Amino acid sequence: MAKRSENSRDRILDAAQGLVMSKGFAGTSIDDILKKVELTKGAFFHYFKGKADLASALVERHSRKDLDMFEEFAARAEAESTDPLEQVMLFLEYFEEYVSNSDDPSPGCMYAVYTYESMQFEPAVRDHVADILRQWTSIYVRKFQEVLDRYEPAIPITARQLAEMIVSAIEGGLVLQRAYGDVRVTARQSEHFRDYLKLLFGSPGKKSAKTTAAKSGQRRAGSKVHA
Repeated sequence: MAKRSENSRDRILDAAQGLVMSKGFAGTSIDDILKKVELTKGAFFHYFKGKADLASALVERHSRKDLDMFEEFAARAEAESTDPLEQVMLFLEYFEEYVSNSDDPSPGCMYAVYTYESMQFEPAVRDHVADILRQWTSIYVRKFQEVLDRYEPAIPITARQLAEMIVSAIEGGLVLQRAYGDVRVTARQSEHFRDYLKLLFGSPGKKSAKTTAAKSGQRRAGSKVHA
């Protein structure tokens, strides 16, 4: 019985997500959702207090899946390489493969939908969306800081600036992807960003100025000890 209830709740969320992404939250009614899943209003209100409660559950589920996905990509990249720059490159490649999967094309960004229709939601929901985007950005900040600790950039830049750049590129790519009907738009933005990283830091594994200077300093220190 519990499994059946869980499936009914997931069916409602699945239907709601598809409708919200295609029609917007304001344009999606509870009746639209129930018609799609062939359930009664009694079933809907068994799981959700109302449309606002559904909105909260929907974005929480979506964000949890996103964060799990990013953590999985990071873990795979770290298992594949110990070089922080190569880890970032692999992370982005995994994301590009996922987002351009023609079997499951992204219809856009749910966070963008929620942001554009922010007045439709309770402050707690709006705050949750902002918090998720900050968590997403923080994953990139951590990875880029590891790169900056090892590689000398061609121009002054911070880990946060790089993180905000790639998050903005991805969010904008998802919007254009939906507008153009081209599942490769977001992946192309990520690919361009990887090219930018190569211009900024060089190729992964290449000795950076920081690494070379550190080793040189260690040799000088060793020579003084021996002297």
